[in-house]
Amino acid sequence: MLTDLSAQPEILDIGCGAGMQTVEVARVCPGCRITAVDVHQPFLDDLARNAASAGVGDRIVPLRASMDDLPFPDGSFDVLWAEGSIFIVGFREGLASWKRLLRPGGYLCLTEAAWFTDTPSPEAAAFWNECYPAITTVRENRAIAESAGYEVAATFPLPKSAWWENYYVQVLKRIEDLRSNFAGNPDAETQIEFAEREIAIYREHADEYGYEFFILRKGT
Repeated sequence: MLTDLSAQPEILDIGCGAGMQTVEVARVCPGCRITAVDVHQPFLDDLARNAASAGVGDRIVPLRASMDDLPFPDGSFDVLWAEGSIFIVGFREGLASWKRLLRPGGYLCLTEAAWFTDTPSPEAAAFWNECYPAITTVRENRAIAESAGYEVAATFPLPKSAWWENYYVQVLKRIEDLRSNFAGNPDAETQIEFAEREIAIYREHADEYGYEFFILRKGT
């Protein structure tokens, strides 16, 4: 899909976390240089260690920075990568504020939670209205991207395994230990109850929502 990139593209991973995806991008794009930003220094330390272990540490530069105040000149990057992070600033807001960082013809690749139906069930709608009321349909997100001046090159849903095997199964493995370790801690118990509710909603309504991957291209 991104076959028109230069041989040595400059990539910015926004909200990289511990950088599992950063390392993978570096593996599949051997000529790239990736600047990976996050506000949490321990995540960046983990990324540096993981990148070194994977043999790609020379092409990844971790940098502590906020995604709503990115310290780079206009037109610095060929690709912006934002996997599971744009919701922090908002889909519309991120598209607008990050666009200046792209070179003409550059790509913004991101994931965003989205409805896969126009008529979500009351249970799923109540949950998402509580935790992320800005969620909308893939169709509406495409329209928002186009109104922000991007060409929608492609969109596709992430597989359910991205939610279930890669995330919820791991959470379920830890919940009982967390419950016993933090018994009597109201804040921790509230977080555990929320995680259990989230998993229960997904079990029943996984066909109604998910993460959609968007590949957006800035005009030349």
